[in-house]
Amino acid sequence: MRFTLLISTILIMSATLLSGQAPGYLQEIQQKWQNARDYTMELAEAMPEDDYGFAPTEDQMPFQAQLLHIVSNMNWLSSAYLGGQKLNYDLKAPGYSKTEVLAILAEGFELAAAAIAALQPSQLEEPVEFFAGPMSKRQILTLMNDHLTHHRGQLAVYLRLQGVKPPRYRGW
Repeated sequence: MRFTLLISTILIMSATLLSGQAPGYLQEIQQKWQNARDYTMELAEAMPEDDYGFAPTEDQMPFQAQLLHIVSNMNWLSSAYLGGQKLNYDLKAPGYSKTEVLAILAEGFELAAAAIAALQPSQLEEPVEFFAGPMSKRQILTLMNDHLTHHRGQLAVYLRLQGVKPPRYRGW
């Protein structure tokens, strides 16, 4: 009897602690996303418009295409798996000006941030059907951040190759 009570108490306390972590995680990811947005926008602003077509090699995406690819991925993941809204742009269309790309990028971050902000702690572990197999919404958030980080690193290299000093990195 005492053992059952002890185990029940431990399970209830563990569940309470774990559910208490989810709101903290969501607050942290919102803060992280805002900083990621700001840093990415600074990178995008740093490249002169004349160099938005620059690619280090023929088989790499140009700077502008990298930015639109970032937006496309975050919009796909946040709208398809997190309940967010879709952007109304053809992100594969050529010819956007730097000003237009910056506006698209800002709107993409805004829509993704809104999807993140709308998540409830109880939804984080909900499974979603993903092409690579079932994932949780928490994993989708991690994937969004990892993808952004990967391509943002490429943008920093593109800037350096063009003689532009990238803005100072910020993690959180």
